Amino acid sequence: MKTWADCKNLLIIRADNMGDLLLSSPAMEALKEQLGGKITVLTSTKAQGIVSMLPFIDDLLVFDVPWVKLEGNDDPTAFFSLLTAIKAKAFDACVVFTVYSQNPMPAILLAYLAGIPLRLAYCRENPYHLLSHWVPDPEPYQMIKHQVQRDLDLVSAIGIKVAEKPLQINLPASAANSARYKINLAGLDIEQYPFYILHPGVSEAKRRYPKELWISLAQKLLQQQNLPLILTGAAVEQNITNEIAGMVGEGCFSVAGLLDLDEFAALIAKAKGVITVNTGTVHLAAALQCPVVVLHAQTNPQHSPWMVPHQVLEYSVPESLRSNNEVIRWVDQLLYSRY
Repeated sequence: MKTWADCKNLLIIRADNMGDLLLSSPAMEALKEQLGGKITVLTSTKAQGIVSMLPFIDDLLVFDVPWVKLEGNDDPTAFFSLLTAIKAKAFDACVVFTVYSQNPMPAILLAYLAGIPLRLAYCRENPYHLLSHWVPDPEPYQMIKHQVQRDLDLVSAIGIKVAEKPLQINLPASAANSARYKINLAGLDIEQYPFYILHPGVSEAKRRYPKELWISLAQKLLQQQNLPLILTGAAVEQNITNEIAGMVGEGCFSVAGLLDLDEFAALIAKAKGVITVNTGTVHLAAALQCPVVVLHAQTNPQHSPWMVPHQVLEYSVPESLRSNNEVIRWVDQLLYSRY
């Protein structure tokens, strides 16, 4: 059998959202630096936009796997097409990154069926021949690590030397100019004034922070700081950002849907600070060393900001929106009081 030192064609499976992929990036970069060779990442349509800003990734496979909470592709025919595509690339090895509440077995089985000889992942159950390198998963029952540390510890199991360092991304040279141009059209010269970003959009209802409290927060921030506020988000979030900006009034600008991902990142890079719910924006801010305040629904404690000035302000999730995942419910009962 080949060893990891022989690996020149590595598949990494990180099949969920953009923030998750960013949190795995220090471990992926360590693999690239110490193994060399080519790194291909299998990820989702929601995460693929950040890949061009991670220079250690050489190639990309995009597929919304049915075992991750995304829009999902539950067509078995498409899944077998993905398996065929993976087989055709003749990977030497595969690393599967997961959060502790995910079942890694579907991704592990995918790598096994694709005939990839070296396969590394956390797994609670004994995977027997499905993994060549099995790391029993102690989380969350023995401890809970930050996601970055969890992934670094996984690759250290195959001899990769790891060190804690900040998240990093490379911005395209044109992103700052195009972001400035679009924000100017919205009525604000970001070269003239320091500004804060407020990001209220969420991918899950359980992470939503009440609109009325966003309005109150924005009004108080304007009174205390007297600096412009830029409300950001996807196009589908324009209604909420426009409503907040309209209620707050002068000094508050809604730009949801105006910026591409690289332009949004460039805007964060210039901001005095970001206030956001717990979504991928948290980790973009961390990667750009922009101070961040997270209005954090009590969901996954692994995903706090990594190595950046920050403040996490938790709030409880309504009973009707809490996960049915038994691992998450166990952590919920262990860690979170209700208030």
